Amino acid sequence: MKNKDEAVVVFSGGQDSTTCLLWALKKYKKVYAVSFDYGQRHVLELDCAKKIAEKFGVEHHILDMTLLNQLAPNSLTRNDITVDEDAPKSGTPNSFVDGRNMLFLSFVAVFAKQRGVTDIITGVSQSDYSGYPDCRDVFIKSLNTTLNLAMDYEFDIITPMMWIDKMETWKMADELGGLDIIREMTLTCYNGIKGEGCGHCPACKLRKKGYDLYMAGKGEK
Repeated sequence: MKNKDEAVVVFSGGQDSTTCLLWALKKYKKVYAVSFDYGQRHVLELDCAKKIAEKFGVEHHILDMTLLNQLAPNSLTRNDITVDEDAPKSGTPNSFVDGRNMLFLSFVAVFAKQRGVTDIITGVSQSDYSGYPDCRDVFIKSLNTTLNLAMDYEFDIITPMMWIDKMETWKMADELGGLDIIREMTLTCYNGIKGEGCGHCPACKLRKKGYDLYMAGKGEK
């Protein structure tokens, strides 16, 4: 039996997924949070995810996806590869993990179906997709159709942040009452530093730029 009162959030413990979790908690009676251990160098994000889930009383699951570490060597799964600080002139950044969102969403879909849940929420954004092809709207729609056909089930992959940038993401978090939670408890940094992060990886730069613009718009520093 399908349950539209429940949802599953793809939950990394970072800014976007935590904002999605807050968003989901306002809309559903029960929310599951699913995280992935794929041998990421910023593995501390899983500890952040656990603590945030506990704070809100959300049922949290961590799935083993360490095979990704072997299949897709990149700067997020290899300590000997330095994270690109700037976007490359062509191609994807070396922090792009081939197949990551496709696999994560596929496994979350299996998890959801076993519980009769149709709604899957993920924080991907085409506005701030950083050159990652698996954050595009066309990919999400395509995978949604594929998962429906593969499992003969009516999944609905929901992307609350698809068309907003990081400034608007901070605004959304603030309106949901979670600005300080996002600022202090989440880990976005590719180098694994919680909160404000290292300050120089692409994720930190994007996060800080959005925060500064949002706070400036509010007339605050």
